[in-house]
Amino acid sequence: MKNPYSVLGVPKNATDEEIKNAYRELARKYHPDNYTDNPLSDLASEKMKEINDAYDAIMNERKGRTNKNNSSYNYSSASSFPEVRNLINQGRLEEAQEVLDGVAPNMRDAEWYFLNGTVLYRRGWFDSAFTSFATACRMNPNNPEYQNAYRNAQRQSQNQYNPYRSYGTAASCNSCDCCTNLLCADCCCECMGGDLIPCC
Repeated sequence: MKNPYSVLGVPKNATDEEIKNAYRELARKYHPDNYTDNPLSDLASEKMKEINDAYDAIMNERKGRTNKNNSSYNYSSASSFPEVRNLINQGRLEEAQEVLDGVAPNMRDAEWYFLNGTVLYRRGWFDSAFTSFATACRMNPNNPEYQNAYRNAQRQSQNQYNPYRSYGTAASCNSCDCCTNLLCADCCCECMGGDLIPCC
């Protein structure tokens, strides 16, 4: 992994606030939502992952130097998370994640998985967000907010890994379209005296 401080463009002696500000600025610039239907979408996703990994590495390193019990976010139960929702709405994703990480694994309910998925989604980690939303839906299948988030993450995850997605248009291409195009190309080649192109 690259030097995390270099990735964020800050010196090693930068304050936590300076690091957070650098992270937020880069996250705004490279967030995949800014590159929807854009050929640079994959590059933006990779850059966003690099930024997230660098930020997490720095925060984990610094957290190891301090007493975790001094954290103002110490939840013993996951029954409600109004503070996490507020942090997410303010774009303070790393702080929201810190609150969520402070919840014991055996206390994580559907709301925890939904909020965890929301943080992951906003950070551009669509596959992990999808998994978290799916768990929330399994635990509470009647919650429309969870279901809607699950469907959105599912669509985003599918689009991210669809090599035939169309950029700049609403049209899509599937395997049938590809075969049809190959058959048409084959006909053109044969008319011009070319060899048969095998299809699928």
